[in-house]
Amino acid sequence: MKKATIQLEDLACPSCAVKIEAAVKSIGGVSGDSTKVLFNASKVKLEFDEEKTSVAEIEDAIKNVGYEVKKSSVR
Repeated sequence: MKKATIQLEDLACPSCAVKIEAAVKSIGGVSGDSTKVLFNASKVKLEFDEEKTSVAEIEDAIKNVGYEVKKSSVR
């Protein structure tokens, strides 16, 4: 499992965080237990299986629900 931190454009409200979290958790290979959207920091922290998904796919899911990604880091 890889760990990723995805920096988002400023989140406008807590319900935005809920929407993003649901979109990310719905991706196969993303650990639902590890996925956290930090509203005040405008970040998503998660773990994912790189054999089942990619950071690009996770970023696309965030973009598809209407939010912009600034940058991502994986370790």
